[in-house]
Amino acid sequence: MSGLFLSFEGGEASGKSVQAQRLADWLRSGGRDVVSVHEPGSTPVGERVRDIVLHAQEIPLGPNAQALLYSTARAQLVRDVIRPALAAGKIVIVDRFYDSTLAYQGFGHGADLDQLRAVTDFAVGDVRPDRTLLLDLPVEAAEQRAATRKPGRAWDRFESEARAFHERVREGYRRLAEAEPRRFAVIRADRDVDAVAADVRKEVERLLPAATLTPP
Repeated sequence: MSGLFLSFEGGEASGKSVQAQRLADWLRSGGRDVVSVHEPGSTPVGERVRDIVLHAQEIPLGPNAQALLYSTARAQLVRDVIRPALAAGKIVIVDRFYDSTLAYQGFGHGADLDQLRAVTDFAVGDVRPDRTLLLDLPVEAAEQRAATRKPGRAWDRFESEARAFHERVREGYRRLAEAEPRRFAVIRADRDVDAVAADVRKEVERLLPAATLTPP
């Protein structure tokens, strides 16, 4: 695969979706061919899974069931979108990938990490991000941001979890980053969006010359 694969990770209200979009816009403005996707979603199967796990208050799901559903959506996304785009030399930006399952279902909910990794390997094969941009935000700051969101926003079952859960998720992400320092770039997210975006661009700029990409 000759393209460049970038993933964004982070806890609730970390701003990863905003930063993923800003990065995609910046790369496109330079003439790069970019494919932006999100998890779960970006395929018909993924959107069905998203409806189940994020907006189905009436369907309680255990962490193992959550992980299997996410992995189903992820396998389809890799097969139908990510792998073909990378083979064509494009830049792929994904808002959440398998690290989210390890952080949320594993560290957060206590599902077995080795089993989660085995399911992930089965779902994605050899497809791994070239760089994972982890937007690290203290839970207290995340709570403050969430409190300012507009009323009527779609209910998200993960945001109703206790503070201790989100602390475990944050710690899980940090441990994943420590285990793979060459893949992860940890970026402080408790700053102005422009400052965060500048750090994201610096990380990605280091990778552009080494990738086979459409020149700007």
